[in-house]
Amino acid sequence: MEDKTEIGKKLYDYQLEDLNHIFERFENCPNDHNLLYQLPTGGGKTVIFSEIARRYIEMTQKKVLILTHRIELCGQTSRMLSEFKVKNKVIDSKVKELEDQDEYDCFVAMVETLNNRLNDEVVSFPNVALVIVDEAHYNSFRKLFKFFDKCFILGVTATPLSSNIKLPMKEIYNELIVGRPISFLIKNSFLAKATTYSYDVRLGSLKLGINGDYTVKSSEVLYSTAKMQSKLLYAYEQRAKGKKTLIFNNGILTSKHVYETFQYAGYKVRHLDNTANKKERKEILDWFKNTPDAILTSVSILTTGFDEPTIQCIILNRATRSLSLYYQMIGRGSRYLPNKGTFDVLDLGNNAARFGMWENEVDWQRIFRNPNQFLENLVTDEDIERNFVYRMPEEIRKEFSKTENVDFDIKKESDKVKLEGLRSFTVLERAIDQHLEMLVENSDDLLDALGKFRLLNEDIHDRVRRYCYYICKSTKNYREWAQEEYKSKLKKKVMNSF
Repeated sequence: MEDKTEIGKKLYDYQLEDLNHIFERFENCPNDHNLLYQLPTGGGKTVIFSEIARRYIEMTQKKVLILTHRIELCGQTSRMLSEFKVKNKVIDSKVKELEDQDEYDCFVAMVETLNNRLNDEVVSFPNVALVIVDEAHYNSFRKLFKFFDKCFILGVTATPLSSNIKLPMKEIYNELIVGRPISFLIKNSFLAKATTYSYDVRLGSLKLGINGDYTVKSSEVLYSTAKMQSKLLYAYEQRAKGKKTLIFNNGILTSKHVYETFQYAGYKVRHLDNTANKKERKEILDWFKNTPDAILTSVSILTTGFDEPTIQCIILNRATRSLSLYYQMIGRGSRYLPNKGTFDVLDLGNNAARFGMWENEVDWQRIFRNPNQFLENLVTDEDIERNFVYRMPEEIRKEFSKTENVDFDIKKESDKVKLEGLRSFTVLERAIDQHLEMLVENSDDLLDALGKFRLLNEDIHDRVRRYCYYICKSTKNYREWAQEEYKSKLKKKVMNSF
């Protein structure tokens, strides 16, 4: 395999194939054609469009404009263009006019800054023929397209699904070119392989906002609870202890709670959100880079424009219905290193169940053509939770080591009860008897049994939940009554047994 230190100067074969395909479209499409290009995070999009800019300028003697939505991306793009010997200028808030425009072949601009300059008519780009849009799934770019309606527009994204469900990408892009999938990049050591661990999370309290994703307010209420904080800490200690870990949250309050939880537990942890100034952000990210077992809890700010290859674990301490955000978050841990061929993903938002595993093949052409159909067919939270099967954690399973089988098939037992013509609650009574047998078999006395009884809390909740789904009585009040009834009956039977 090629030496990866050449990145930025030499393109890999798969990148050259895509680049040639794009130039074929340049040559055979109208000058005002809008083309969208998809390549996974970590596949080298910036490298490819920097080389595209260089070749396009050389071939046409025209200028190129590259649009980004984050100031960090402006700097990264400008540096990459310089590696390709493309003379470029960043148009940021300090640039009020472009009197030196003739000195540059390429411009890199923030959307809002450029929009203000164009609307104020203090800048114009008479010689720009190609506009490249980085992270093209964001809708903020659309407002600029009217200024470049005679240009060839190339959108670049890892996920060709609009951030606004009411503004599909197919309305502004004529066609989509799909690059190599994540599975190819993993197989050829361009990306690290993810090992995903999913944790059962009840999302019934989450609310959807107008953008189609879960609201920050409802996420804060759920993920700031002691129960969820405890589940997060347990997941970390079970799967990621000692690994450099990046945690994504859906609210500042949640992230601060996470910081306090991990700090109290004695771990090296920092918190970062968009209220941090440039100096604070740099100091925190430098600490994260240079601390082997660092934990950084954050709020969306690091989904783009951030690259730390040494990350070993990503924790999704949030739920999202945004496919783009799902791939962006996991992508932060996917950078390949000679000593890092794998990384872990701890999912505490049912995201893998909703979208599929990160490395799974995705039909991007279908999603591009029919985004509404894709969104409408997303698995609901209710269906996800219905299909969850509780797996007893190892440390609890050890407490019941004398019992050969600790599982209880609610569906199978419900079918048997129905055939026998018995009332439906018989299913839970049989589940109670199995739990009783486990407690008696593995306890020395009543005190020991009552201690182990508390360990079965999650298992009891899961059995009752699946029972309620099966008999179609899934109201909150009924579930709560059934859980209390289950615990009360089991506790009485335990006390009688000893």
